[in-house]
Amino acid sequence: MKSRPFGTMPSGEPVSAWTLANKAGASVEILTLGGIVRTLSVPDRHGRLADVVLGFDTLAAYVARHPYFGAIIGRIAGRVTNGSLLVEGRTYPLARNNGPNHLHGGLVGLDRRVWQAEPVARPDGAASLRLTYHSPDGEEGYPGHVDLAVTYTWTADHVLVIESEATSDRPTPISLAHHGYFNLAGEGTGSVADHDVQILADTVIPTDEHFTLLGRRLPVAGQPGDFRRSRRLGDALPHLYQAHGDTYELGAPAGRIVARVAEPRSGRQMTVTTDEGWLQFYTGVALDGTLVGKSGRVYGAHAGLCVECQGYPDATNRPGFGDILVRPGTPQRRRTAYAFTIL
Repeated sequence: MKSRPFGTMPSGEPVSAWTLANKAGASVEILTLGGIVRTLSVPDRHGRLADVVLGFDTLAAYVARHPYFGAIIGRIAGRVTNGSLLVEGRTYPLARNNGPNHLHGGLVGLDRRVWQAEPVARPDGAASLRLTYHSPDGEEGYPGHVDLAVTYTWTADHVLVIESEATSDRPTPISLAHHGYFNLAGEGTGSVADHDVQILADTVIPTDEHFTLLGRRLPVAGQPGDFRRSRRLGDALPHLYQAHGDTYELGAPAGRIVARVAEPRSGRQMTVTTDEGWLQFYTGVALDGTLVGKSGRVYGAHAGLCVECQGYPDATNRPGFGDILVRPGTPQRRRTAYAFTIL
């Protein structure tokens, strides 16, 4: 493991880039800004490495507004209806930064904060980095002082493990997610339409035109977003609402495989396991060719896809959709892993 300076924020805070590598030469680079996974290099069926996540070469590009490339999202990942948070009978107004809704933690969410980094020694020798951040009471409108830790581990067999822990001095919602944009053919190679996608979920949540979650469970069978059997993404895109992607209820048991993504030409496959209860699949439809990535190529529509494991974003307003509250004395711990193999 090694670190290097990655620039200085307008506030004067330094940002570092940490590289975690295994003996095969595969690696992941993580920024202290937002816990961003800036690069993730894994082999294809011929052993050739390629960076399979979207991102930028400079800190300035990340400081400018971007679509959450590779970042830790929170305090709540996803959309909170009407920017209104109900916690134990009290309503907290949040920023409405996405139409009528609150999205991904607000105007300055965790993705735009500088975290503290510390290497972690593991018995198995895997490279591991722990990031910590203290979110004060009232930050972005959320109640409670919250201490957050996110640990990234990169294993010998090409698994990126992301473990989070949150504690608070009062009941408050926490639902983090990793917002990586994956293109298993390699970053900057074009659309992911030829990727095969499988999402092992039986229930989907409908939305309105603002992607507001409507709080109604529908059987995924017969829906455009039914990926229980692996499907070529390009075949599904014309039928998905606004070609966007859906929110899925994962159900039990926790820690099981919930999704697979494969790219036939390279032979790369990504398998996702999690103990979260929900998954947001996003096709990268809003990428419009205005952003230039690490390869020097523009990111057009569907240049990358997201598999975001999280709690139900509107859970505080929707009883029966899971509990995302962190209470004093009871830490919240979650684990998601992205494993990279060859078909």
